[in-house]
Amino acid sequence: MSVRHHPTKCLGGALQTFHSTGTIVIGVSKRFLLCFFCAATALGQSTNSNAPWPSLALSDVKRIAFQRNWDLLTAKSGIDAASAQLIVAKEFPNPTLSLNSSGAPYGMGTTEGNGVWLRSYDTTVAVSQLIEIGGKRHDRQAAARAGTKGAKARFYDAKRILDQGVTKAYVAALLAGYNEQVLAESARFMKREEDIAQSRFSAGDLSDSDLKQIQISAEQFELQEATAHAATIQARIQVEVLMGDRKPTGHWAAADTLEQMDAVIPPPPTAIAGAARPDVLAAQEDLHAGQFNLRLQKAMRIPDPTFTVQYEHDPQPPGPPPDNTWGLGVSFPLPLWNHNRGNTKAAQAAVDQYELALGKAKAQNASDVANAQLEYREAFDRLQRYQTLIAPQSAKSRASVSFAFDKGAATLVDLLEAERTDNTVRMALAQAQSDTASAVADVIAAQNVLPETELESNKK
Repeated sequence: MSVRHHPTKCLGGALQTFHSTGTIVIGVSKRFLLCFFCAATALGQSTNSNAPWPSLALSDVKRIAFQRNWDLLTAKSGIDAASAQLIVAKEFPNPTLSLNSSGAPYGMGTTEGNGVWLRSYDTTVAVSQLIEIGGKRHDRQAAARAGTKGAKARFYDAKRILDQGVTKAYVAALLAGYNEQVLAESARFMKREEDIAQSRFSAGDLSDSDLKQIQISAEQFELQEATAHAATIQARIQVEVLMGDRKPTGHWAAADTLEQMDAVIPPPPTAIAGAARPDVLAAQEDLHAGQFNLRLQKAMRIPDPTFTVQYEHDPQPPGPPPDNTWGLGVSFPLPLWNHNRGNTKAAQAAVDQYELALGKAKAQNASDVANAQLEYREAFDRLQRYQTLIAPQSAKSRASVSFAFDKGAATLVDLLEAERTDNTVRMALAQAQSDTASAVADVIAAQNVLPETELESNKK
């Protein structure tokens, strides 16, 4: 008598053996006690696990991900960096203060006296201020404003992609969990058939080779269940990564079901004046920033004047009273050699790249919408066929063959084939549900639009 490795299935199998077969009681008790010990150990491990979220609905996952996801937090910090650049663009250049005092090393005193201010020092105090002309300040600020709007658009685009990714990862976790459940049910079913086959073998109604085939199939289903369990944990870990969990373990249960996910219908496209998908808005604002930067580089060919106001104090020994004078001056660089051609050409190349990027973003938007709608229609039609036709027929066929095998009217090959076929159909149905839910998420993400006025607000 072989011992199963899954404690819960083993416990259920022992009880089923006790109730449905006439095997020796002491053999069942040993198996029961061993499996009970395994189940208690697993329960203790499960109880001691530090799962931060015992149960999670999709809405919970999105809420946590929007607060803690790494990529979204990075996009949010990009808004702060762009806002800082706008502050820099709004600041005026600081004035320059200069102080100069000179005089001969002898004869410092004057007829006015020998105080510090009365000595024969030639003292000059000047204040200089650079003034930008040619619209440079306006273009610099306009480029910075466009950069801030572009950063906000990228934040909303990161949020759109995260919403899509979280939904699809959650659906993938549901699918993996359902596949594990199907294989677990098949393992229990084959265990029950193994017990019945053991009774038939003892009565001489079943050959030894058929019994061994059933036992091998039961073991295979248990191994497949273990593999599916590992896949479920991996899928849940992926969800936790999107949630920003620093130590993902995958030890949580999904509160939603595939039936709830595939029941969602994608909304129709939203037509809002001045609205576009966030990635398109980001490319649009990049183009605007590049155009203003090109204007700025062209304006840099115009020299900026520096105005100076100075005061000079010059006591004359032993001559007339101190000579105090005021002066105004202006200076600017002569554009003889440097006409800023390199920076202007680079800015023009950047504008050309931004125009191509904007066209690509718009084309990608249209492509995403068309592909997502096509994907949804195909997945939904496939789901309807499985739900209304294929799955009910498969379940009915499986039940009929199982009943016939228990009565000796069906062969072992028929039983195994019916079980594998039903597993394939049930998993295909779950895959259709998962594909439909994922397609809905793709449609929502592809059709997501944001009013351009939203980028003017201070919200993040």
